[in-house]
Amino acid sequence: MEEDSTSKYGPPCKFDPSFRGPIKKRSCTDIICCIFFLLFIVVYVFVGIVAWTHGDPRQVLHPIDSYGKYCGQEKNADKPFLLYFNILKCVNPAVLLNLQCPTHQICVKECPKKSHTLIGAQKNNFKNYQKYCTPDFKPELHTPISEILSKDLCPSAVISSKPFMNRCFPNLVTDKGKVTISGNETVMYNHELVNVTDIQNAAKQAVLGWLPRPIVNSQSSHGGVTKFIDARRVGMKIFEDFSKSWYWVILGLVIALILSLFFLILLRFLAGVLVWIVIVGVIGVIGYGIFHCFWEYQVKLKGRPGADNKITDIGFQTDFRVYLQLRDTWLAFMILLCILEVIIILMLIFLRNRILIAIGIIRESSRAVAKVMSSLLYPLVTFVLLSVCVFYWAITSLYLATSGVPVYKVFVPPGSASKYEDCKQYNSTVCDLKDFKDSEVHRACPAARCLFVSFGGEGLYHQSIFWLQIYNIFAFLWIMNFVIALGHCTLAGAFASYYWAFNKPKDIPPMPIFTAFSRALRYHVGSLAFGSFILAIVQLIRVLLEYIDHRLHVSENKVAKFIMCCLKCCFWCLEKFVKFLNRNAYIMVAIYGTNFCRSAKNAFCLLMRNVVRVVVIDLVTDFLLMLGKLLVVGSVGILAFFFFTGKISIGQHTPSLNYYWVPILTVVIGSYMIAHGFFSVYNMCIDTLFLCFLEDLERNDGSEEHPYYMSKSLMKLLKKKNKN
Repeated sequence: MEEDSTSKYGPPCKFDPSFRGPIKKRSCTDIICCIFFLLFIVVYVFVGIVAWTHGDPRQVLHPIDSYGKYCGQEKNADKPFLLYFNILKCVNPAVLLNLQCPTHQICVKECPKKSHTLIGAQKNNFKNYQKYCTPDFKPELHTPISEILSKDLCPSAVISSKPFMNRCFPNLVTDKGKVTISGNETVMYNHELVNVTDIQNAAKQAVLGWLPRPIVNSQSSHGGVTKFIDARRVGMKIFEDFSKSWYWVILGLVIALILSLFFLILLRFLAGVLVWIVIVGVIGVIGYGIFHCFWEYQVKLKGRPGADNKITDIGFQTDFRVYLQLRDTWLAFMILLCILEVIIILMLIFLRNRILIAIGIIRESSRAVAKVMSSLLYPLVTFVLLSVCVFYWAITSLYLATSGVPVYKVFVPPGSASKYEDCKQYNSTVCDLKDFKDSEVHRACPAARCLFVSFGGEGLYHQSIFWLQIYNIFAFLWIMNFVIALGHCTLAGAFASYYWAFNKPKDIPPMPIFTAFSRALRYHVGSLAFGSFILAIVQLIRVLLEYIDHRLHVSENKVAKFIMCCLKCCFWCLEKFVKFLNRNAYIMVAIYGTNFCRSAKNAFCLLMRNVVRVVVIDLVTDFLLMLGKLLVVGSVGILAFFFFTGKISIGQHTPSLNYYWVPILTVVIGSYMIAHGFFSVYNMCIDTLFLCFLEDLERNDGSEEHPYYMSKSLMKLLKKKNKN
């Protein structure tokens, strides 16, 4: 098999007397891609500047009245809340198309604390009710209620409300399953009694009308504003829990850091023991599965009605528990597990030497990490760079999403439409707020108003916002992958310097991380950008597939769903393959300074010439690193659970929390990120040393002219030695 793979994937590497590790004399690679990448970043910065110039995040932070003015800003600085004249209008389907309900909206100093009607206010004290009317309203000029309502100067009724996200929503109260508004089951709108259920449904639609579009989905309408208010209360409690437990959370993350370092040290001395414990454990678990299936087949199902039925007799069942009642099912499970057990045992017998090599590589990686301790700090550099990328992308996305200009449309009150026949044709047409009073529409229909509807625009920039968002996403993916690639190339260069040092640690160059980092930035930006570009394209396609799948989620077309599922699966596999190829290509770039395509080809051929060793070491290292992550996250998570639930206490310092899962979940996620950061360095070290090990075997033969660079322990495993 190895001879065939050698002939198919090229000849082995030849001895090079001048090679002493990462090449020092090198030139820039993939210059065209480097120039294109730098120009791409310049354009990305320009897009960000344009977005920041046109965008206005106040669209998200502050509500907007019918005149296009922000509540709580400028002239409305003392009026932070938005009031709907007739919230029932929000039931209109147009709410889901525009950001505003088709009803008059004004900014107010405070939401109504009690329910009032226009009729009642005119009979009693109109002064308190006037603050809910438009600025154009003059009580001395507009006294008849019919005139006030026809010109839409005041709401016919205001409802007891509570502010939510600076918008006044009805104060809904649930009493024994019955929804009321501050104790009233009905409210009067324009001389009509309206049921509270209608008010509740309108409030739901009003929430959907101004929420950002990614949040709005088919299930959102089933929630209510009460759920959003409850979510706000939950958020406040979560914030309170963080304020009480943040120092304990930090302590938990410090413990996770210590455990991660401890496990890496443990691998150096007990890698072999851990590997064989895992292997024996897998064999034992499968063996227990065989015994359990046999017990179910012989004992538990014996004599049970229907247990002797055949699978073909019951046909296809959606409830798979039905199959567990059949003896044949357990017999099939037992046969499959027996086959799997035999395969694993045979693989251990024939691959035991390669497993020992994998253990040796892991031990050697532990020594390399110990000698290049600065490598454990490099994830902080990657984290900072990735944080900058995420922040820039998020800010640019926000400003692009809020880059529209105010769009105003004509609103004709129902009474005016019946009075002036020409008014109907102007309803919902675009208008200009500044010149509306002198327009033909206002002359034909004096009661018509030019009200703010949404943000949009018909210019070239506004029509290109969707494509600019796609560009923003692709730029984010490309730059993020470039930062990760830079980290891979830097670590690979540092660890390769360790492996190819003949006399360790004497021949290891000083500051290997800094040297490898500066070398990657000086010579190989183009190669790193090339590999990142390919990966970013695949990831962008996956994002678009997810978007299309989300849009077609309600489709009942089985063929379309099957094709979409196949495409998503194929591109997921392609992304994994590209990541694997890029990772090994960056190692070759760091060592030899060749361009991306040549590095990828050399790495792929080298790995395929040693495909069995590659599979074994990947399985062993992935298993061990997964075990390490589970050990760190599980230990810290269990400790956090017992502490925050009060099962263990440190004196009287256990905080009193609303939700104990908040700090626990934070500690678990943070522990995983810390463990992943440390183990990613360790994994990169293993991959680099493994490629160097394979080249060492092909280049050298242990003679005085061609000595091996591997450690004595690895040479002992391979029964090789240098002839001094």
